[in-house]
Amino acid sequence: MTDRAVVVGAGHNGLVAACYLAKAGLDVEVVERDTVIGGAVSTVERFPGYRMDRGSSAHIMVRHTGIVEDLDLVAAGLEYQDLDPWGFAPFGEHGIHFHVDLDRTCASIETVCGSRDADAYRAFVLDWSARNVRVFQAFQGAPTMSHLGRTLWGVGKSTGLDGMELSRQFLTSADSLLDEHFEDERLKTALAWMGAQSGPPTHEVATADLVGWNTVMHLKPPGHPKGGSGMLSEALQTRLESYGGRVRLGDGAASITAAGGRTTGVLTDSGEHLPASVVVAGCHVLTTVDLLGDAVPSEFSTRAHKSIRTGNGIGMVVRLATSALPQYAAGTDETHRAMQLIAPSRQFLRKAHGEYNAGLPPAEPAALAMTFSAFDDTIAPPGKHNVTVWGQWHPYELSNGETWDGIREREGTKLVEAVDRVAPGFASSVEHMHVQTPLDLERELGLRNGQVMHVEMAFDQMFMWRPMPELAGYRLPGVDGLYLCGASTHPGGGVFGASGRSAAGVALADRSPSPLARAVKKVRRG
Repeated sequence: MTDRAVVVGAGHNGLVAACYLAKAGLDVEVVERDTVIGGAVSTVERFPGYRMDRGSSAHIMVRHTGIVEDLDLVAAGLEYQDLDPWGFAPFGEHGIHFHVDLDRTCASIETVCGSRDADAYRAFVLDWSARNVRVFQAFQGAPTMSHLGRTLWGVGKSTGLDGMELSRQFLTSADSLLDEHFEDERLKTALAWMGAQSGPPTHEVATADLVGWNTVMHLKPPGHPKGGSGMLSEALQTRLESYGGRVRLGDGAASITAAGGRTTGVLTDSGEHLPASVVVAGCHVLTTVDLLGDAVPSEFSTRAHKSIRTGNGIGMVVRLATSALPQYAAGTDETHRAMQLIAPSRQFLRKAHGEYNAGLPPAEPAALAMTFSAFDDTIAPPGKHNVTVWGQWHPYELSNGETWDGIREREGTKLVEAVDRVAPGFASSVEHMHVQTPLDLERELGLRNGQVMHVEMAFDQMFMWRPMPELAGYRLPGVDGLYLCGASTHPGGGVFGASGRSAAGVALADRSPSPLARAVKKVRRG
């Protein structure tokens, strides 16, 4: 039993953790209740010939981690197709293309917004991309004070600004940051809408770096896995199996067992107990607490459920089978490679968020469209297209007496209409529509409250506070051998993989601690 590890949940973070544990020589088994690998990073056939993602589609962060290269996932079948341009924001006869190449992006901005904003954008990217290289290093390990201090030391040093001004800039709202740098509302809207994809609206405090983070896409583009988002998870499964690990689908964890303050394994839904000295929980953190049952004090369980905010959902999505791609007045041959940022103004975004706060579906949703079948011929039949439209913000709990099952089609149609307003004629090309409401995201993917980030990505639930201070180090106090990973933990949601690798690293370090760590542990016991 000493060399056996069980991973709860076959999401991409759990699979990453499993790969690193197996690579280190442990006997690893992943248990998953679903019959599809990957959780929210998975792809299925919704309509004949259409491979449609169930959750995420564009992969941004994982391409910056080195995990793909470290696990040689290309040899395991993963092929990324670059999204370049990575963003396109249509405004009637005009549109801004955000290319990986900064010169091309600034040229597009100059055409629409003028030379001042183009020059300001160049300076902004050079400044904030350098800052976020350091921030990203902080995402690559447990959020201890020593790790954060080491990686974040010197952030913004090249600016010549003192620490107080730098901290002010990071703690300001993204809207304020945009107003400080740019003049044209169209540019500010595009950047705000991209920055809001993590959930918090850009008028809230401490959201500045949600916009600043966009700049790293000028260093490395987002990617679309050929064949669909789930190809990342399938490649991870292939790599895990090459290390001797296994994935058990259709038989999830009924409970995590523990005795004497230490995990003893996992009891599956089928009734089989899998003994293990290491258990890594890649599911929602509150699901993990529930799976432990009496192994954690009831007061801690109560506090975790009350203090960890999943929020009232975040959004919904439609998967469309179409006869054509959306045609934008300002589009080019490259437009359909980009994430299409459909919002006319920041006031429009604030109105949508206000309705969300009131528990109402948006009268006119902001949308983000993705058209990967324009260059991936494996996800739609010949001559047809596969279009995803994500909408934000859509509350999980509705305050007006309606139910998501009752308004599913109406709200899905609103997202189609959002694209049609900027690409007239698109609605008539839709032949099939699969709607995923916040309730559907919970039912199918286990995302509590339809929260795709597991836990709200507000500043007080990030870094050493995610999901709460006691759990920030990927461990659950009082249960040795149990480790946490996934979107609930640092560095948060999105297709990342970093928490899976970090949790595996912590688990392996605990098994072979340094002489100093062993001495400290002995003193504490004494």
